Amino acid sequence: MIDHLALQCADPEASLGFFTHVFGALGVHEAMRIDGPDGAVLALGGPDGFPKLWFGPLVDSGNRPVHLALAAPSRAAVDEVYRAAVASDVEVLHAPRIWPEYHPGYYAVFLRDPDGNNVEAVHHTFG
Repeated sequence: MIDHLALQCADPEASLGFFTHVFGALGVHEAMRIDGPDGAVLALGGPDGFPKLWFGPLVDSGNRPVHLALAAPSRAAVDEVYRAAVASDVEVLHAPRIWPEYHPGYYAVFLRDPDGNNVEAVHHTFG
């Protein structure tokens, strides 16, 4: 279980803007901001408001791709994420569909964020 995730970003503000816009249908919003000498550290929260996804300035400029999946409350929300991404010219890795190789109710879209990470919105239907 993950409490929170922190990512080094070339532009934390751009990452914050990407996630709040594209994943807005999942209730993603800015939850906290800490200004420091090396730049702002920004946090996103979901419907509960708890800061779970943090963006900070680069400490190491090496290649660090990450896969991050955000929970969606419905398939319609996954589709909204897809539409927001397309409208913003975000690279779509995989359009929304069921991924039976994961499980029969795994419905997800996969995107590339501004730092090259593979980010996903997923809804699980069981039964």
